[in-house]
Amino acid sequence: MTLISTRRNDTVKVVSHNPLVWFARRILSGVAVVWAAATFTFLIQCVMPGDRAQIVINVRSGDVGPAPAAELATINAKYGFDQPLAVQYGKYIWRILHGDLGESYQQHRPVAGIIAEQIGPTIVLAIAALLMAWVIAILTTLLIAGRDNIWSKLLSGAQIFLATAPPYWLATILLVVFAVNLRIFPVVGESSPMGLVLPTLALALELSGFFGQVVLNEFTRVLEQPFVTSARTRGMSDFGVRLHHVLRHAALPGVTLSGWALGKLLSGAILIEIVFARQGLGGVLVAATSSRDVPIVSGAVLISAGLFVTVSVIVDLTYRMLDPRIKST
Repeated sequence: MTLISTRRNDTVKVVSHNPLVWFARRILSGVAVVWAAATFTFLIQCVMPGDRAQIVINVRSGDVGPAPAAELATINAKYGFDQPLAVQYGKYIWRILHGDLGESYQQHRPVAGIIAEQIGPTIVLAIAALLMAWVIAILTTLLIAGRDNIWSKLLSGAQIFLATAPPYWLATILLVVFAVNLRIFPVVGESSPMGLVLPTLALALELSGFFGQVVLNEFTRVLEQPFVTSARTRGMSDFGVRLHHVLRHAALPGVTLSGWALGKLLSGAILIEIVFARQGLGGVLVAATSSRDVPIVSGAVLISAGLFVTVSVIVDLTYRMLDPRIKST
C-alpha cells in the first residue's frame, strides 16, 4: 500500500493507493455483471410463452402440434423443468460456474462448443473494426483539430455524418460499390484478409465518426494548455506537439468508451456477418432465434457479458497507464 501525505492549511490527508484493492473491486463488479446476465437469461427462459418442454419437442420435430403427455414428462425430467424454480436456478448457476451453457435443442450439442466454433471470426471482426476506427479517428483529428479551413470543416462534417450512419446501411453501400460493381473485394462468405476489409470498414466508419467527435473536442481544448505552448517554444514542430503531447491527453475520453464500443461492435458484427454471409455468431444466432433454440441465445448473452467485463477491465488499465494522475480509489 502506498501512502501519500499532502499538507494544506496545516492539515494532513493520507490517501491509500493500492492497485490490488482496485483490481479486486473491478473483478467483483465484473462478476456481478455476469451474474446479472445469467439471472436475466434464466428468467427469460422461464417467462417465455408456452410450455418449455413443448417448445423443445417442437424444435426437434419441426411439428407445431401438442406432444403426448409421456413425451412431455420425459423432457421435463431430462431438463429439470418439473423442479421448483429455485432449484432450477441453483442448478443453472452451478452449471455456468462449471462452463456448462446447456445443450442446443436443435443441434443436440453443447452450446459452449457451438459458440466456441463460431465466435472467433466475430471477435476478430469486432477488434479489427475497433482498431480501424481508432486509426481513422486519430488521423482525422490530427489533421483538423484547431484549424479553420475548408478541409477541416469537410472532415468534421464527415465525422458527424458517419457517427449517425447505420452500419448495415454502410455495409450495403460498400458491398454494392466495391464488391459487386468494382469487384475489388469478394462479395460474400470470404474468410481471407481481403474478405475482412469491407465488413471491418462497415463497422469502423460509424465508430470512427463517434470517436473522432469525442477526441476532437478534447483535442481542441488541450491545444490551449500551457504545456503545449511550452513544447512549441522549445522548437518542436506542430505535428510533433500534436502527436506526442496533445493526443495522449485528448484520447483519454475515447479510451474510456472503448469498452462500450467493443460491446457495441460485437452486436453490430452479427448483423454485418449476415450482410456479407461471413462465418461467425451471426448466422448461428439468427437460426437459433428463428427456431427458439433458447440455450444458444442465452449462451451468447452470457459470453457477450463476459467479454464486456474483460474488455472493461483492460480499458481501465489502459486508461490508468495513459494518465498517471489517475489513482486507485
